[in-house]
Amino acid sequence: MRGRDEDTGEFLSPSRSEQRRAALDVLELGEQLTAMTATQLGRLPIPEDLMPHIRETQRITSHGARKRQHAYLAKQMRKLDDDELEAIRDAMSKDGEAARRETAALHRVEALRDALLGEDGDAALTDLLAAHPHADRQQLRQLLRNVREERAKNKPPRAFRELFRVLRELMAEAGDAASDDDATIDGDTDA
Repeated sequence: MRGRDEDTGEFLSPSRSEQRRAALDVLELGEQLTAMTATQLGRLPIPEDLMPHIRETQRITSHGARKRQHAYLAKQMRKLDDDELEAIRDAMSKDGEAARRETAALHRVEALRDALLGEDGDAALTDLLAAHPHADRQQLRQLLRNVREERAKNKPPRAFRELFRVLRELMAEAGDAASDDDATIDGDTDA
């Protein structure tokens, strides 16, 4: 039974209707997850112990068996914390914070690539190497030369894409290091 608080008269737990709505929300989230490709699932913060259940649900084609497997997947997902479920929903949402951060990071990489290929490319490269001393200077210079040659000869933008990939990895490493530094700083202030 739900029970009431003797002092305030408020209910102590959610009503059955609220519990059912929450369970149906998790079931719908599970159905959305099973409709995704492996690449899309790889981008989401899904716990590793949940992935086999998602793959198994995707594998099943029979309607009744698939429906039962969806229910089982939802049961496994309800064991997760609300924060984990919310993180998955946020990552799936196009309007979510994670999507905005990812889009902003891609725009920063594109702006950096454009600056490196612009008139002041040498100054931009010097700034980049100063900000990221572990970057492979020779590889970056070679990629920039290859991009300029591709453009001059009207070739497909293979080096252009490779430069973007290298810059994105470089920025991601810097972002990971910055978040690690923030965690260390936060940890030091608590001590």
